[in-house]
Amino acid sequence: MKHDLHARANLLALAAIAMWGSLASLGVALGHVPPFLLTGLSLLVGGLIALPLSGFRLAAWRVPLPTLALGVYGLFGYHFLLFVGLQNAPPVQANLVNYLWPLLIVVLAPVLLPGLTMRWQHILAGLIGFTGAVIVILASVDGDAQAPGGLQSDWLWGYLAAAVAAFIWSTYSLLTRRVPHFDTAAIGTFAWISGLLALLCHALMEPSVTLSLRDWALIGLMGLGPLGGSFFLWDKALKAGDARHIGLLSYLTPLLSTSMLLWVSGRALTWPVALAGVLIVGAAWLGTRVR
Repeated sequence: MKHDLHARANLLALAAIAMWGSLASLGVALGHVPPFLLTGLSLLVGGLIALPLSGFRLAAWRVPLPTLALGVYGLFGYHFLLFVGLQNAPPVQANLVNYLWPLLIVVLAPVLLPGLTMRWQHILAGLIGFTGAVIVILASVDGDAQAPGGLQSDWLWGYLAAAVAAFIWSTYSLLTRRVPHFDTAAIGTFAWISGLLALLCHALMEPSVTLSLRDWALIGLMGLGPLGGSFFLWDKALKAGDARHIGLLSYLTPLLSTSMLLWVSGRALTWPVALAGVLIVGAAWLGTRVR
């Protein structure tokens, strides 16, 4: 019975990861839209999923204030600091730092969640998965697009913001298991408040733009998928599954994202991406074999 529950949780996590895999392609199509505006509108759209999920019972949206603070910490805090990181450091390297979050989920799960233990296989699988993420992210850009100089002091705040964003998403994901149980529909509350905060950041920090009908359609897709629907699936997966295994599966996100970008742009699959796929899938297989 427990095995079946974990298998179902892994499928839910994979569905969320598949949605996140489309984020880069949608982001390219909406590259002219300021990021806080895009995030805010997408989160507001995504929050609407909670209506049918809750049977249109607003009571399911209500959570204690500490739980609400945790939800906003996760959804808004993560995206805010990720954008700060991407704007203040080379995007490729900042994204690499950001993808520490699956490894942090694996490492922190035994610390934050009772009943879980850390085994050397989990650490090894996490490191293999992170290696695959590094390869696929570096392979996703042209060599001349990668900023030279590595960890320059001018970019320190950007890297720090990306690292804190990774810490926020990993701890949010784990701590949802430590607060009193809440209905997954309450993710809609998290999304709406986070979306409004993102729109406030847009008003204060970004130029105004006019959106076309195509922009609104793509924003709707983003809200139903990678910046909305995925959060509901992720919550259900973490409530039912083994956080260590789900963290390892999360390394599929950059692999799927890069593969979809290659497919959309008509470019051929490269050997580094294929190698990264072998490493990431191997890491997930190794980690999920250990209880």
